[in-house]
Amino acid sequence: MAKPGTETSPDIDVEDKLKEAFARGWSVIVWNDPINLMDYVVYVFKTVLKMNEEDASRHMWEVHQKGKSSVARETQEKSELIVHRLRGFGLNATMEQA
Repeated sequence: MAKPGTETSPDIDVEDKLKEAFARGWSVIVWNDPINLMDYVVYVFKTVLKMNEEDASRHMWEVHQKGKSSVARETQEKSELIVHRLRGFGLNATMEQA
């Protein structure tokens, strides 16, 4: 029985919660901006995301033409780190649950 003043929560499957937390269910989105040059964006993708020249250029063009590109799909923690690093280089990056 629960102590007075405490609430019990419905049964939570801890294993499912752990799987969810560590699933690659978060997308990192880079948004277009009028400031950064295309060559610089390619450089940042290669530096932060370890992309090759072709992939970095493809994502840069997608950002330029469509306004955004999903550049990574990772765990929540890793996505937060990538967003932080991309912002450190001056790119407009966000993350969203996929």
